[in-house]
Amino acid sequence: MNGSSQNRRERLRAFTVKEIKTVATTLMTRGGPDAVTLRAIARHMGLTPSALYAYYPTRDALITALTIDESLAMVDAMETARDALPAEDKSGRLQAWVTAFRTWAMANPAGFRLVFGDPISGYRPPEDGTVALIENRACAGFIALVAAAWPLDGGPAPTEHEWTDFPTALVQDVRAAFPGVPPAAAALALRQWAALHGLLALEIRGRLSTHTRRPEKLYKAAIVEMLAALRLSL
Repeated sequence: MNGSSQNRRERLRAFTVKEIKTVATTLMTRGGPDAVTLRAIARHMGLTPSALYAYYPTRDALITALTIDESLAMVDAMETARDALPAEDKSGRLQAWVTAFRTWAMANPAGFRLVFGDPISGYRPPEDGTVALIENRACAGFIALVAAAWPLDGGPAPTEHEWTDFPTALVQDVRAAFPGVPPAAAALALRQWAALHGLLALEIRGRLSTHTRRPEKLYKAAIVEMLAALRLSL
């Protein structure tokens, strides 16, 4: 096979993979993750289900690929927003991170639900931990921002947390980058991350609509509370 023929085949394959993912995302947006089946995708594309096996041997392989794509898009959006500001702007970088998180989630509700584990009937994630590793990158990035902003005079009121409360890898990363930061910083970061994620999950699932007309104000208030805990301001 000459080079031009191979390149043409590679372009065709890349185009088909992109189309498969686009159709799968549309199905997921309309009917949730369970609506994604190779048979449904093949029907939309005018193919037989067996024709898709050359690209994704199972539905689980496709779900995993979609989850990785969405996870990377989420993390890239937050890291890009953070890195647009200088390291010394601790408040700005924190705000940029969590604001980008909400912006991405609101623009990609199906992706948010996929990344953060809406149950999918029969789906088994890969055992290599690839998906979890990308998702952990988002949380670890947030913890690093909180640790970087931790007040040098001791920070918020001490808690009963110890470094042994957290996974060894997380502890090693935080203590190597921020030697003087106490375990209370990691605990605060995890509480705030859970609060922000929880608000988004409730909003995306429509659980806030009967309680508030302005869910974005609740999210902003949570950001203000987070900054206040670190003695930062908007």
